[in-house]
Amino acid sequence: MFKPSLPPDDLPPTEALQSDRALHQQLEEAVNKHFYEACDGVTQALLLNCQWSITITAKALTLIIHCPDITTNWRVLNNIVAIGSVLEVFSPSARIRVCPPPESGIPLEAQVDEISVYRDSL
Repeated sequence: MFKPSLPPDDLPPTEALQSDRALHQQLEEAVNKHFYEACDGVTQALLLNCQWSITITAKALTLIIHCPDITTNWRVLNNIVAIGSVLEVFSPSARIRVCPPPESGIPLEAQVDEISVYRDSL
């Protein structure tokens, strides 16, 4: 096992501090706000009909959209290219997860850098 050569004071903390969690929450709130404001009116209207949020982890930024009904789910899926284009500005490695209503199928998950496949098929 690799042992770091840094003194203990220079190593990162083993658990997140309360201030770290607060800063992380503020970052997510700011990204949510700026993402929504960067969307066009059609996308904003779709998002208002859904429960959505952006989560940020060390691995990726993920937009999660929970659709209330199948019709809204299809509208969101048909608008995935526009959503991905806006999200790509925040992180080129971002992901989008579109969750249909319960018992209506499985979530679709796409990486923003794969959106060109959807753009070309539409």
